[in-house]
Amino acid sequence: MNPHDGHPEPSTDPNATDTEGADATSPGQADPTRPPSEQVQPTDDATTEPGELPALPDTDRALDLGRVARDLDGVEAALRRLDDGSYWTDEVTGEPLPDEVLAADPVARRVGP
Repeated sequence: MNPHDGHPEPSTDPNATDTEGADATSPGQADPTRPPSEQVQPTDDATTEPGELPALPDTDRALDLGRVARDLDGVEAALRRLDDGSYWTDEVTGEPLPDEVLAADPVARRVGP
């Protein structure tokens, strides 16, 4: 550091490069001064082609498939209730399900939780 102006002293090493305040590598290149555990990894957004959706991590994909399976089970149960005539009936009380309940949730089985 130059004591007169606070700026760094120029290097006398002919092989040195001035990297202060700037990245020493281009985007997408590994930084040789950092250990592999500290290297910045590209995100899915960085590797997604225009017009494609980014890939979901495996955990998100598994959670999403679980939700889809539950939704499908509910739809299949509602179709069975339509076939046997019990679609419009609360499974616990036997009372009719109000239209607004079925309009809000077509696979509803009960008025309450």
